Amino acid sequence: MTASPFYTADELDEIATNLFYGWGYNFYRLENQLRADDLMIRARCGELLGQARAAVAALESAHRRDHLPPPTRQNPLPDPEAVRRAQALEALGREIGALEGEIRALPAPESDRMTERLRTEAETLARLLAADRALIAHADLLRRAITDAREADAAGHITALKAALAARRALLI
Repeated sequence: MTASPFYTADELDEIATNLFYGWGYNFYRLENQLRADDLMIRARCGELLGQARAAVAALESAHRRDHLPPPTRQNPLPDPEAVRRAQALEALGREIGALEGEIRALPAPESDRMTERLRTEAETLARLLAADRALIAHADLLRRAITDAREADAAGHITALKAALAARRALLI
């Protein structure tokens, strides 16, 4: 039994290629590789921030366990300094979580005719990739500072991360 000429490998390849071109996708275009790199880097940056957030949560939990015992008749109120530190760690974890969500949701320019007409897509994506590298470097420095129990350095790294995030957003305006 002979196969239908419609289902030959050459024709299937041609149909797939036409569909991909119609969707604006070409496997070997530099723009598509850069867009994929951008997505991957932001996902990895989110993972690093997730690890930092988990480390802060572990520090907070250990601090609460060690310095905030259940109230007793002799000591009904907790140590105010221990409460402030626990609240600071909790706020740090929330701030890192918010940054993680922002970075994961960052846009990349779409592959459409208007984008091609108004800006050079490959050039824009290359600049975004450089901005994403700054994001991931600051995220890793933040994760290292927290896992090394240097949460005092975290504020500086968060400020740098926010500045890199603002610089990346400015590239798409």
